[in-house]
Amino acid sequence: MNRHVLSVLVENQSGVLSRVSGLFSRRGYNIDSLSVGETEDPKVSRMTIVVRGDDYILEQIKKQLNKLIDVIKIIELKNDQSIFRELAMIKVKAEGSSRASIIEIVGIFRAKIVDVANETLTVEMTGDEGKIEAFINLMKPYGIKEIVRTGLTALERGNKEIKDHRKYEED
Repeated sequence: MNRHVLSVLVENQSGVLSRVSGLFSRRGYNIDSLSVGETEDPKVSRMTIVVRGDDYILEQIKKQLNKLIDVIKIIELKNDQSIFRELAMIKVKAEGSSRASIIEIVGIFRAKIVDVANETLTVEMTGDEGKIEAFINLMKPYGIKEIVRTGLTALERGNKEIKDHRKYEED
């Protein structure tokens, strides 16, 4: 099954996330990752949705999303034409001599230590999924206490932009 990344512009109002996620669950499609945030226009939000499936499943997902009144525009982001990033925070056991080794690895990955405790370090990092997975794999021998990840977020490279060309009435 192929991985597909969709950038979906939606009306920024309550219930939209529920309607979009409900569409996926009703059809039996799994969402690998979902991140949502307000765009440069406060009336519009951008959802970055990662799904797996063949071209037929992708086409069905797009058709179903387009039926939702809150959906403005859908673009499939291609790997070679887009920038993908994720934020992760990893709490690692860091006692004694292991602390210096962990700090060195954090520096190599250009991550940041955002919390220091007697027995742990909490690291914040951004990057593509491969970078985050590599860091996590290096931290496993030290003992990972907790991980939280935002899910993928993405934009097309260059001057392209996904715009909503509808006019809004002034409030």
